[in-house]
Amino acid sequence: MKIHYGGLLYAALFFLPASMHAEKNAKPFVIPELQEWKGQEGDFVPSATTRIVYASKDADAARIAQQFADDYETMFGQRLAVVEGRSSKGDFVLSLSSDKRLGEEGYTMNVKDRVYLSSPTVKGLFWATRTVLQIAEQNEDRSLPKGLARDYPDYGIRGFMMDCGRKYIPMRYLRDYVKMMAYYKMNTLQVHLNDNGFKQYFEHDWNKTYAAFRLECETFPGLTARDGYYTKQEFIALQQLGDSLGVEIIPEIDVPAHSLSLSHYRPELGSQKYGMDHLDLFNPSLYGFVDSLFREYLEGPNPVFRGKRVHVGTDEYSNKDQAVVEKFRAFTDHCIRLVEGFGKQACVWGALTHAKGTTLVKSDNVLMSAWYNGYADPKEMVKQGYDLISIPDGWLYIVPAAGYYYDYLNTEKLYKEWTPAVVGDVVFPEKDEKIKGGMFAVWNDHVGNGISPQDIHYRMFPALQTLAVKMWTGKDCTVPYESFDKTRLTLSEAPGLNVAGRIGLEPRAVYHAESLQPGQKTGIRQIGYQYTVTFDVKSAKEEPGTELFRSPDAVFYLSDPVSGRLAFARDGYLNVFNYQFYPGEQAEVSIQGDEKSTSLYINGKLQEEMNIKKLYFNGGKDSMNYVRTLVFPLEKAGDFKSTITNVEVLNYLKVAKGE
Repeated sequence: MKIHYGGLLYAALFFLPASMHAEKNAKPFVIPELQEWKGQEGDFVPSATTRIVYASKDADAARIAQQFADDYETMFGQRLAVVEGRSSKGDFVLSLSSDKRLGEEGYTMNVKDRVYLSSPTVKGLFWATRTVLQIAEQNEDRSLPKGLARDYPDYGIRGFMMDCGRKYIPMRYLRDYVKMMAYYKMNTLQVHLNDNGFKQYFEHDWNKTYAAFRLECETFPGLTARDGYYTKQEFIALQQLGDSLGVEIIPEIDVPAHSLSLSHYRPELGSQKYGMDHLDLFNPSLYGFVDSLFREYLEGPNPVFRGKRVHVGTDEYSNKDQAVVEKFRAFTDHCIRLVEGFGKQACVWGALTHAKGTTLVKSDNVLMSAWYNGYADPKEMVKQGYDLISIPDGWLYIVPAAGYYYDYLNTEKLYKEWTPAVVGDVVFPEKDEKIKGGMFAVWNDHVGNGISPQDIHYRMFPALQTLAVKMWTGKDCTVPYESFDKTRLTLSEAPGLNVAGRIGLEPRAVYHAESLQPGQKTGIRQIGYQYTVTFDVKSAKEEPGTELFRSPDAVFYLSDPVSGRLAFARDGYLNVFNYQFYPGEQAEVSIQGDEKSTSLYINGKLQEEMNIKKLYFNGGKDSMNYVRTLVFPLEKAGDFKSTITNVEVLNYLKVAKGE
């Protein structure tokens, strides 16, 4: 007999009286949790002849079937034939139905002698295949418990916002985020395209303060950031990827605050009174500049911004003077109408309680990000006619290593207490029609703090898994948090993705080589946090810049490019250990890494722990945490002269901290 509990499969060997019937299957574990489940007896087990069958002449179902086959092969190594027509026992059967009660994203999964997946929409049918993949990856035989699921979201917008303005996030990471979100039925990625650092970290000088605009711009040559940006074609391709996976991309150009990149480019547009990160709302040339900027991405038959929504920012502007408040309200109204003129729904940050005034701001069909109730009272905003996205800062803001808001979200509290109906300290009825959904956010406030995109991933992914449940299943999730938090680790990030570099859940050696040759490939791209990498070295004199290992995200040096010491580089940061080999020295080297530090051991003795250190500014009045972590690169060995032997990679810390 097989018993399913919490998505894990346990074998139980015991005898039942003949009069007793086998138990019906419990609800399988998936993220987000299924809304409805009626368990039956037994399991569907795919075979070598299992196919994916779709209804005749249904091009949309055919496309989803092909995606399903591709992902199934990526995850499990078995290619399922995709065919049109009649099904047989053991097949997956995909169809578009007329059951409008399921809404735009709902679906049914009926597991019998074959698996029937059905939805009134293409998106719902795609979500059904995500459910199948998640269940299948938890069982070695890829089996699914027999039963009937009806599944549909409580909230229509389920999203995540990434601040790419203060920190460049390479496009490959954004594409990976889209894939992760799709695997967990999250459907909205907001890309914050411009912002700036805090001037206290730049000598209190606006001219020196970091600012960036991340999109290729032809209207204003030189506006685009030089240290990382997205071409128009890259950004269009990101939206096309999102479309294919059910994820909407909402681009955000933030004005008139957070706009130092614009005033760096055109200094006369900056406000001398309120700070150069504020655009001067009294400057008559401001409107023309902003209009031209937005038009570059909105106009024409093939616009850069492809989706149905565009975010125009409009938050955190000074309210010290009522005259500027009225100008801010007028500017907000103008930006809303500007993007609406191109057929888009306008999105804004909530700021109109902070900027209370008499100038009317359009509210009908405007989507407001309700982030702080002191800036926009959510009940008042609803009265005024705004639709809300619930993104309360006190619950859902990640600011990596900053010491305020959250470094990691409190997933237990969120799982037990939050839904999109909770907007700060204001609680709406569940599924209130004015609460369109929820988001969480990563804000990269501290420019230059050493945080890498992989560090961000370690923070966002547990939040993504948790909030996928809370935005889809709402208050009705039934799996205890402790069970959820353990079982979620058994699921993939997405088909073919492992950004975290996690290898196995049980402590073990994941790689061993008696000797390492220059240029050797290991078959492992990287190892994520909570790792130990050890090797023996007989050193030779190495040229500066000699690498031990490299991956696409990082390099570990036997001899760094500047000083010839052991070091590592990732994301534009070089971190150097205070250790350099003598020529001919023989030593056992061990590197350990976790989410806060990277440590070097020589012959079993701790040589140096690179932990989070403080950077001080303005005579010590201001400080910033600087993070020196490393997801260890393993893809390819460098061109070294030293002899490297006994290489071993462990997916745990061999020496616990404090020992």
